[in-house]
Amino acid sequence: MDSTLALLFGSFVLSLLGLLAFVGSMRHGLLVENPRGAGVIFEPGEQGHVDDPLAAQRPHAVADLHERLRADRSSAMPVFMLILAACFWLLLGTGAGLVASLKLHMPDWLVAQPWLSFGRIRTVHLNAVIYGWSSNACLAVVVWLLPRLLRTPLVGSHWVTLGAGVFNAGVAAGIGAIAAGVSDGMEFLEIPWQIGIFLVVGLLLIVASVLRTLVRRRTEHLYVSAWYFISGLLWISLLYVVAKIPNLHTGVQQATMNWWFGHNALGLWFTPVSVGAIYYFLPKIIGRPVQSYNLSLLGFWTLAFFYGQVGGHHLIGGPVPGWLTSLSIVQSIMMIVPVVAFSVNQIGTMKGHWHVLRRSPTLRFMAFGALMYMLSSLEGSLEALRSVNTVTHFTHFTVAHAHLGMYGFVSMVMFGAFYYMLPRVLSRDWPRPGLVTVHFVLASAGILLYVVALSIGGWLQGLAMLDAARPFVESVTLTQPYLQARSVAGVLLTLSHLVFVWHVLLLLGRRPEPATPPATPVAPAAGATHAH
Repeated sequence: MDSTLALLFGSFVLSLLGLLAFVGSMRHGLLVENPRGAGVIFEPGEQGHVDDPLAAQRPHAVADLHERLRADRSSAMPVFMLILAACFWLLLGTGAGLVASLKLHMPDWLVAQPWLSFGRIRTVHLNAVIYGWSSNACLAVVVWLLPRLLRTPLVGSHWVTLGAGVFNAGVAAGIGAIAAGVSDGMEFLEIPWQIGIFLVVGLLLIVASVLRTLVRRRTEHLYVSAWYFISGLLWISLLYVVAKIPNLHTGVQQATMNWWFGHNALGLWFTPVSVGAIYYFLPKIIGRPVQSYNLSLLGFWTLAFFYGQVGGHHLIGGPVPGWLTSLSIVQSIMMIVPVVAFSVNQIGTMKGHWHVLRRSPTLRFMAFGALMYMLSSLEGSLEALRSVNTVTHFTHFTVAHAHLGMYGFVSMVMFGAFYYMLPRVLSRDWPRPGLVTVHFVLASAGILLYVVALSIGGWLQGLAMLDAARPFVESVTLTQPYLQARSVAGVLLTLSHLVFVWHVLLLLGRRPEPATPPATPVAPAAGATHAH
């Protein structure tokens, strides 16, 4: 065996053994299941019932919910603000993305204004959906769920509201600067560092409130979702600060840092929050604790151990040390461990409850997102291999992969979370449940068409660029049908977002309903549904 391969294989084995030893030291009895830990998200009487505000069934009564209601009320204002901001940036980012997509096969369209050029409008789209939509959505989920998980009201909710305002002011100023042609010039980090300070301050205000709430928790056990949420907040704050320090990174080091941040923003911010959300909402909706609680902890620690250097595979073939890209490839393959742990756990949890998908629109979004997480992560591990990377690098295949993760996984989970959260935040029911199904059909069809079209077109593009006998322009022209299909997919996604935001506005127009939960438990009934 080649010495390099032996070294990499040895590092994989040692890392895996070290991880198991670490988890074992953190939790005695790793192989002994912990049903009590898995059941902390339920109140007495909730297990065995479908808990979905969109399931058309009669609500069931459970034990005292006043503690949970206090937690929900404490976070209602900042969560509502974050959701409204997320909806705004979703529409703006979608519009910019559709314009950018059309320009790829209609390059002479909208060329009179500099801010409508492809380079700027595509970057506006990227920052609007990454920092505006996705980050606000993740913050809303974290701020709403953590008080529930910690069984205590949110401490310093006004600081979270202020942090959300400062953060979104930074996003607005940053996108305005990008549209005006002022940019730091690195993907995912285009917002000028002077404006990035607002994003950091906003995040730190929210982190401070979350940590104070954690200190005052009234539960002895931290459910696995809380691990994901708190770690994700701390990771993204550190990542963004390090990446935005001016004049610290130059040359090759700057490119390395750029992909260190870009990939870790997905893997150590959006992924932890989305996975943590699934670990809460999916068991909660079907009324059954997660199949293997210890497997969920294993997934958390393997994600933390293995993801840090995954981004280096984007630099294969670049002027970077060979050990860096090799390490990245190994860690990318290692990511199969947490993905398989998560997937096996969710499939096991859903066993015997697949029928709930027919009556729970919220669960459909969660299940779809979980499936896309598995597919995008496994595809990412394979894409890191040099033999595959040689074909897919610098092609539309990479764009398809990014959207499979950020939209198919993260955004679909966030939509599902909002459909569950908003009736409880606003104390009113969704006015037209049928619109949720319309949204799901349009969004799922749109992202599947997007990914399939660009994956095929990108692979053919890569093969054409590798063929020295074919002119380069052929690699461009052959992608045109697939880029047109991308724009059709973009129209479907735009329609789905308009349906979603319109439904949110209809919800805001409804009269609130007072929440008066019963104080005594009621025996489970065959057709029972949601409680607060």
